Amino acid sequence: QVQLVESGGGLVQAGGSLTLSCAVSGTVFRVGTMGWHRQAPGKQRELVATMTSGGNTNYADSAKGRFTISRDNAKKMVFLQMNSLKPEDTAVYYCNAALLPTMGTRFSDYWGQGTQVTVSS
Repeated sequence: QVQLVESGGGLVQAGGSLTLSCAVSGTVFRVGTMGWHRQAPGKQRELVATMTSGGNTNYADSAKGRFTISRDNAKKMVFLQMNSLKPEDTAVYYCNAALLPTMGTRFSDYWGQGTQVTVSS
């Protein structure tokens, strides 16, 4: 069974840094765009950053200059380096990936279980 497994969340003081990791667990034929979204209490889930398999990136305005997305295609992993964290970055962060399970199928969206990031002031 294919899953996205996240790690790296936690509690950090404002101004601190955290790195989130997400790995594709299970066998897939191809991995497409991977990314991170977040959902704060009482708010809708929002895009943080994405990265295509070719290395093109897209960031939310709130993440530009502070967060860096990267990936290891060989290991089927995506990372989010978060610097200069602010209390408003507090949210559950979800890994997302477009996966092609087997040749001849279509890409499908997969989501991780989420990892809590809490930034204290």
